[in-house]
Amino acid sequence: MTGCTGVIVVEDHELLADGLCRLIEDELGWCVLARVVNGLDVYRACVVHRPALIVLDLGLPGMDGVDVIRQCVQRWPELRIVVHSASDDGERARQSLEAGAGAFVLKSSSRTTLINAVSVVMRGDRFIDPAVFGIVHDPTGMPLASKPGAAELPERLLTLRERQVLKLAAEGQRNRDIAQLLSISVKTVETHRLNMMRKLDAHNVADIVRWAHRLRMLL
Repeated sequence: MTGCTGVIVVEDHELLADGLCRLIEDELGWCVLARVVNGLDVYRACVVHRPALIVLDLGLPGMDGVDVIRQCVQRWPELRIVVHSASDDGERARQSLEAGAGAFVLKSSSRTTLINAVSVVMRGDRFIDPAVFGIVHDPTGMPLASKPGAAELPERLLTLRERQVLKLAAEGQRNRDIAQLLSISVKTVETHRLNMMRKLDAHNVADIVRWAHRLRMLL
């Protein structure tokens, strides 16, 4: 396996993960170093395996896919990431690319499209699925800016840890469960939760769930 391009597949649907692994190993001749099903485990897998590429589904339990991208790219700027998404939501595509992903490809697209995306990204260029290109670019081909005033939105004030707590709380995890998942103390979770709720003006679990849906953290 010396010289083999290492890939981590992040996909919580087993059949899709199987297909991705076959494509990567049989058609590209690369090596799948690990398969990950939870957003919280992606960073840890990268620490262990040091992949050249991640093929990532955004809709994961544990941690929002965009936050996973941001966290990994900040630590490994040279890491290539291809988002493989079931959603053609233009805002999610834009968020993924702004966070540092090199490509955004729909799961409904052909294998050829995905292979092209991977090849382009590994060359250091960017690839956007033709099916969503018009959503994230204007007619001249220039990237569309984020929505006006986005920097002032309350959710932009959240830290990465506060976003992790928000997602896990919205998934129904209790503070002690969140503490275990994030390897921090319950008191620290409580502090992050209070800060997050204050910034979002959230007063109960229902408000937290509504914010998670608004931020597209929940399917």
